Amino acid sequence: MKAREFKDLIFQQFANTATAFSSPKRLEIIDILGQSEKDVETLSKQISATFANTSRHLQILKNARLVECRREGVRMYYKLSDEKVFNCWKCLQSLAENRVAEIREVVRDFLDERNAINAISKEELWSRIQSNDVIVLDVRPKEEFSSGHIPGAISIPLSELRERLNEIPHDREVIAYCRGPYCVLSPEAIKILHDEGYDALRLEEGLPEWKEAGFLVE
Repeated sequence: MKAREFKDLIFQQFANTATAFSSPKRLEIIDILGQSEKDVETLSKQISATFANTSRHLQILKNARLVECRREGVRMYYKLSDEKVFNCWKCLQSLAENRVAEIREVVRDFLDERNAINAISKEELWSRIQSNDVIVLDVRPKEEFSSGHIPGAISIPLSELRERLNEIPHDREVIAYCRGPYCVLSPEAIKILHDEGYDALRLEEGLPEWKEAGFLVE
C-alpha cells in the first residue's frame, strides 16, 4: 500500500465515524444511551421519532460500531459500545459551546424562562449531601434511576411530578437532576417546583458527569 492510499483509507474511516455523529437525532440517542440501555420503542418515544426512523439511526450507529444491541424476545435493546463514545459526544459539546455563541444564548433563554438559570455544582451537591440538608430529586425515567443514581436520591420521573409532590417535604431545598446539561427534564421540574412554592435548584450537569468526576453512584 502506498502512503497516499494509506492516508486516504484511514481518514475515510475517521470520516465514517464522524458521519455517524452528524445527525441531531443520533446525537440525542447517544446522549440518552449514556444513561442506560434502551429498547427501540422507548428510544423512539424519547427522541420524538418514528420507530422506523429510530431503527435506521441505530443501524447507522451500529455500523460505525458506536452502539451494540441484543435481542430479548421480540425487542431489540441498544447500549453504547463503551464510555469513549459518550466521551466523544461530551468533547463535541464542549467544542460547540466554545465556538458557537448561539448555543449559549439558546440555553440561557430556555433556562431563564423556567427560572432555572441558577444551578449547583456537583462538588457543592456532594458537600450538601454529606451535611444532609438537601433533598436530591432524580426526574429521569425509572429504568435510568435503577441503572444508577446519586446516593440518597428519590426517583420521581418528570411525568409523575405534579401528582407526587406530596412525597417531597418543604423543609429542605430540593436539588433536581437529570441526564446532563442539555437535558430538559430538570429545568421543567424546577418550574413545577417553584410554582408549588418549593425552594429548588438544578444540578449543573447530570449523572454521567457525576460519575466521571468520581463521585459515588448507587
